[in-house]
Amino acid sequence: MSGGSARSWRLAAVVLTVVLGLDQLTKALVRSGVQPGDSDPIFPALKLVHVENRGVAFGAFSDGGQGVVIVVIAVALVALLAYFATHADQRGIWLPTGLLMGGAVGNIVDRIARGGVTDFLKLPGWPAFNVADIAITLGVVALLIVIERGDRDDDHPGVVVDDGAPGSA
Repeated sequence: MSGGSARSWRLAAVVLTVVLGLDQLTKALVRSGVQPGDSDPIFPALKLVHVENRGVAFGAFSDGGQGVVIVVIAVALVALLAYFATHADQRGIWLPTGLLMGGAVGNIVDRIARGGVTDFLKLPGWPAFNVADIAITLGVVALLIVIERGDRDDDHPGVVVDDGAPGSA
């Protein structure tokens, strides 16, 4: 494993740990301080709620099948880790990997421990969500950007780009 690759693994692990910690802490605070079904305005367009989501995105498949959901998520995570392992030297790949892994693990922990996911942020016209969902969404966007940028970098071999991170070229 090259130095850049090892650094990417470390950074992805740090992001995963931070996301997982924030996710589990905020969910525990909501479960202990907000009754299920309660709603408190935080800002004009954002409410603090307590919803136990037994399904996946937007409550889909809420009629059971937690085992299937966990297996599908696990397969997606294995695919993400395989991609990361073969592209760990790609500039910035650690960030979306850490975000996606941290978010997915946060929601899997809930599914296994509680049979569903605690959601607590609510925007008008949008289902409730949590820190893990935010990390997953940002991770998908970041992954698309990193992959697209990597494709453009491949068009210019030999060009070294500085991403501003310590130790980068």
